[in-house]
Amino acid sequence: MYIKRILWAIALIGLVVFGSIAYYIYSAMFKPNTNFNNEVAYIYIPSDATYSDVREELSPLLKNIETFDALAKQKKYTQNIKAGKFAIKKDMTNNDIINSIRVGKGLEVVISFNNQNSLEDLAGRISTEIEADSLELLRAMTDQNFLSSNSFNNETALSMYLPNSYKFFWSTSGEEFRDRMLAEYKRFWTEARLKKVEDIGLTPQQVVTLASIVHEESKKVEEQPRVAGVYLNRLRLGMPLQADPTLKFAAYQLPKYQGTVIRRVLNEHKEIDSPYNTYKYSGLPPGPIAMPDLSAIRAVLSAEKHSYLYFAADANRLGYHKFAKNLSQHNRNAREYQRYLSSQGINR
Repeated sequence: MYIKRILWAIALIGLVVFGSIAYYIYSAMFKPNTNFNNEVAYIYIPSDATYSDVREELSPLLKNIETFDALAKQKKYTQNIKAGKFAIKKDMTNNDIINSIRVGKGLEVVISFNNQNSLEDLAGRISTEIEADSLELLRAMTDQNFLSSNSFNNETALSMYLPNSYKFFWSTSGEEFRDRMLAEYKRFWTEARLKKVEDIGLTPQQVVTLASIVHEESKKVEEQPRVAGVYLNRLRLGMPLQADPTLKFAAYQLPKYQGTVIRRVLNEHKEIDSPYNTYKYSGLPPGPIAMPDLSAIRAVLSAEKHSYLYFAADANRLGYHKFAKNLSQHNRNAREYQRYLSSQGINR
């Protein structure tokens, strides 16, 4: 009888221990363990992250980090960290969380960019969306071996980055971003577009350069083909482009004008000795003066055919321009706009 009691006691203790272990395993694997009210939270795991880094990211989001630790070790996640952006949904179990963060590269992020004035600006913009910082991105963008092997240089490099919305994994490196943009650039220049480039006597990079001027001259999509037509007419005739946006670009490279806003182009700007001064030097400048919208690139490729050689801002329809076929007509339009600027107190 005494032995039976002992055996029963041992059996009961075993059941209690087994039940405790079973409950612990259930809690670790199948019991919801999130500690936030939103439907989803996001964690960002860097490429060089250790399990301690992941644990630090997850701790504020979980009710019990110890049960997560136990299961992570059991499933060998602690030795198999994956970089990326990952979604942690409300009421996920530890098992769900581990399964979602240990495979693949996580979620894609949508990156949109336009109107970046330089590679530095673009690198800064992109660095807010992916793991690579602005310095890593800029190093990749300005790598001389990459540029030369793909027929770019420091002046034309910006033309490779076409403004649009793109999907990337958050863990994308600087080189991966750059290489993807090169692929998108090549994809954009279809045979049909290259035929248009050939017809107007430019290269794709020159088209982007001219489009950057067109875009700075006019943000009105419906007017851009007419503006592009003026510049193409001038190029064909060997006339200087005399584009005010290129003067501003040249000026902003000089210490004297840095930190200023040029609202009115003056004769002093026309004297700046720079290849971007299209009053002083004929032809296109060495590269784009900013990142043009795709609408401006399309405007150059499908420029309006006309006889206009000049245009001046329209004081009666701000944002639009008056076009002229001869210099005397243009001078009248220009004087009208100059009077408007003076009336507004805009002298520089």
